[in-house]
Amino acid sequence: MSTDTDLELVFKNAAGKNVTYNIEEPKTGVTKAEIDAAMQVVVSNNVFNTSGGDIVEAVEGHLRTITKEVVE
Repeated sequence: MSTDTDLELVFKNAAGKNVTYNIEEPKTGVTKAEIDAAMQVVVSNNVFNTSGGDIVEAVEGHLRTITKEVVE
């Protein structure tokens, strides 16, 4: 059995749609303050292009852990 953890960052674009970016293997112990600060940098600097226009708002950041188990 193995586990993988990703950091998912959810933003709202100019069209009002949510856009999610996944970051594989975030550092252990990442804090809400660090996630919020990074998301604000993305919004302030217009880092990503989306089909719905510029990213205009940070919605949420969360950790997603997946457990994989081989079935034999």
